[in-house]
Amino acid sequence: MEIGYKLAAEAFGPAELVRQAVLAEQAGFDFVEISDHYHPWLDNQGHSPFAWTVLGSIAAKTSRIGLATGVTCPTVRYHPAIIAQAAATLALLSEGRFVLGVGSGERLNEHVVGHGFPDAVRTRHELLREALEIIRLLWSGGYRSYEGKHLRIEDASVFDLPDTLPLIAVAASGQVSTRIAAELGDGLFATEDKPEIVRRYREAGGTGPRYAEVPMAWAADEHTAAAAALETSRWALTGWKVMSELPNPVNFEAATTTVREEDILEKFACGPDPARYVEVAQPFVDAGFDRLVMQNAGPDPDGFIDFYRRELDGRLRGLTPQDAQV
Repeated sequence: MEIGYKLAAEAFGPAELVRQAVLAEQAGFDFVEISDHYHPWLDNQGHSPFAWTVLGSIAAKTSRIGLATGVTCPTVRYHPAIIAQAAATLALLSEGRFVLGVGSGERLNEHVVGHGFPDAVRTRHELLREALEIIRLLWSGGYRSYEGKHLRIEDASVFDLPDTLPLIAVAASGQVSTRIAAELGDGLFATEDKPEIVRRYREAGGTGPRYAEVPMAWAADEHTAAAAALETSRWALTGWKVMSELPNPVNFEAATTTVREEDILEKFACGPDPARYVEVAQPFVDAGFDRLVMQNAGPDPDGFIDFYRRELDGRLRGLTPQDAQV
């Protein structure tokens, strides 16, 4: 079991994210994972720096902790040839500590470049498959061309390639996306504790690490923690079908007006009791995930990192599936 710390790029500026990553390394986390957004989910989160610049700075200021995107969409706002180059460079600068997390994207971030974001999920999956084929092709070295249904490259070559290429973890939930993860990725990324996600991935031949984000909000008392999560992270309760479709923070504001503190408490581990954090994490372990990302929505990141070091590290690393067949 490996434990990661989520760098919430929608909630903090770039220098603060780097500072938190350094603290996470000191506290014993195995890796940090950063969201790659153009907009925050809600305007009151107030931030959305360029994830790749932040990761480069973290690579320079740390020595052990792994780095990951959670996740990048390599199809609309970025061309996959650019992501192939960026990931290879970051792998070199971090001396092999980088994991490229990719997914089919959200309209919130991808519509900004004016090319449109496909309405059909099928098209998004086709784009992701082609993007991964392009990245793999460019990572094989030499000048390469590719002509797909949606994407193409012409005489492109990534000159600076690491000896060991970055692992690619693909965000998935349904049958098609888990097949893409198994066939073109090296690992799985998910945000839900559904056993069928890992089952589909394995049935499609996937054998790599399986990442999942665990929702939590630390504060000295439960109400303060839940109130902070309600203010900035209530979007997490909308579900992926909503999260992938809405175009701007104002739409998420409107879509979450009915979310209550009780709803946050049901989904998130809130407050100072480590037993509640274990309770929320256990279903992810039971579902077959072996890389747990601590997604803290509380008001005090330093307090949470210290709480993790003192109370959670050993408890979480000791979790095993309650169902021996998982």
